[in-house]
Amino acid sequence: MITGLITIAILHLLAVMSPGPDFAIIMKNSIMYSRRTAMYTAFGIAVGIWVHVFYCILGLALVISKSILVFNTIKYIGVTYLMYLGVKALLAKDNRVDHNYRKKKSDLSRGKAFAQGFLCNVLNPKATLFFLSVFTIVIDPTTPVAVQILYGMEMFVVTFLWFAFLGTVLTQKRVKKKIHKVQNIATKVMGGLLVALGIKIAVS
Repeated sequence: MITGLITIAILHLLAVMSPGPDFAIIMKNSIMYSRRTAMYTAFGIAVGIWVHVFYCILGLALVISKSILVFNTIKYIGVTYLMYLGVKALLAKDNRVDHNYRKKKSDLSRGKAFAQGFLCNVLNPKATLFFLSVFTIVIDPTTPVAVQILYGMEMFVVTFLWFAFLGTVLTQKRVKKKIHKVQNIATKVMGGLLVALGIKIAVS
């Protein structure tokens, strides 16, 4: 169990730190909104991990891995959502948050911030492929469910800590002041990145 946990921890850490839709959404919400919004987005991303863990435990991973139709359906729903977020960012008006992080009417609600992070992770084909690989190759079919849940807990904690760290760094006063000067440009760049990621996933 210890060997499996270490293996999964290393693979997951490398996966979660690599640039992708989750990274882009935390960057976008940290730049456009407040630290509170960034934290709820990070929490939503982390909770999304459990969806992948549970469908793997229930055996749906096998169905997804064997059915091109099912996987492509998930893939294109995810692509549509990423591009929707990207276009919204590209069309967004000046939406600056002050340096003291006081909540403004333009800030996202807790529910919306959580939902964006959650849906971005759940509908991320990259995450789906990662969990399909882990639960069909690294984890033996005879691995107890309790142990698999333990693996899921490790992934949940690491995911939240990593994206919460990014959100904290990006919303620090010094960083925020620098970003504040070019926030509109940065927002457009992140929106373009989300759209580009969607296109890349769609054609891959």
